[in-house]
Amino acid sequence: MSYIRSDLVGYFDRLKHRLLLSLVTIALSMSILALPAQATAIYEIPVVSAGVPTWVIDKADVLSLSTKGEVRGKLEQLAKQTNKEVRFVTVHRLDYGETIQTLTDKLFKKWFSDPEQQANQVLIVLDNVTNTIGIQTGTEVKSTLTEAIATSIITETMQVPLRNGNKYNQSFIGAADRLSAVLSGQADPGPPVVISTPEVGRTYLKAEETEANRTNFLVVVIGLLIVATVIPMATWWWYQNQS
Repeated sequence: MSYIRSDLVGYFDRLKHRLLLSLVTIALSMSILALPAQATAIYEIPVVSAGVPTWVIDKADVLSLSTKGEVRGKLEQLAKQTNKEVRFVTVHRLDYGETIQTLTDKLFKKWFSDPEQQANQVLIVLDNVTNTIGIQTGTEVKSTLTEAIATSIITETMQVPLRNGNKYNQSFIGAADRLSAVLSGQADPGPPVVISTPEVGRTYLKAEETEANRTNFLVVVIGLLIVATVIPMATWWWYQNQS
C-alpha cells in the first residue's frame, strides 16, 4: 500500500500546486484590472487664453461629437454677441487631496492670470468619476450670472441629467443653453423640472456596490486558496491514518 499512498500524495501535491497557481494568477489579474485609472493632471489639460476659440475640452471622453459641435456653436455665438466666454472641461478622476473646485480655481488662474483677462470668463469643470462640478467666473460676468444662478446651473441644470443615468450630453447642452440665455441678458429659464419617481431596477452599479463586489471577490479568492491548501493536506493525513 505504500506505493499507492506515495502516488496519492504526489497526485494531491501536484493538484494543490496547480490550484494555487491558477488562483494566484486570477487574483493578480483582477488586482491589475482593479487598479484605478490615473487622474487627469492639470498639466495634461491644454492651455487656453482669453479670446482663443476653445470652448470644450473633453479629457474624460464623455461627450459625443454632435454634442461637442452643438455646445461649441452656442458658446462661439455667445462670445461674438456679448464678449463673454464660457468654457467646459471634463476630467477623469481627481488627484489625491484635490477637489473639483480647487482644480477649477487652479485652471482658471493658469489660463487667465490677471483680473483683466478673467473679467469676462466662465469656466466649468466636471470630474466624471465623482460627477462633481466646479465653476469659476470673472467680475464682469457676475452682474448677470449671479452666484445663485451659477450654483443652480452646476447643481441642478447639470446634475439632474447626471443623476438620471449619467446623461452627460444632455447635461452640457442644458448648461450651454441656460448660460447663453443668462449672459445674453435674457430671462433665466431656470433649472429643469424634477419629477420624483420611485427608483426602479438599475443596470449599473453604484461606487459603493462596486467596492463591495471587489471585496467579496477577494474574500472568495482567499477562501479558495485556503481550501486548495487544506483539502490535499487533510486527504494525505487520512490516507496516512488508513495505513
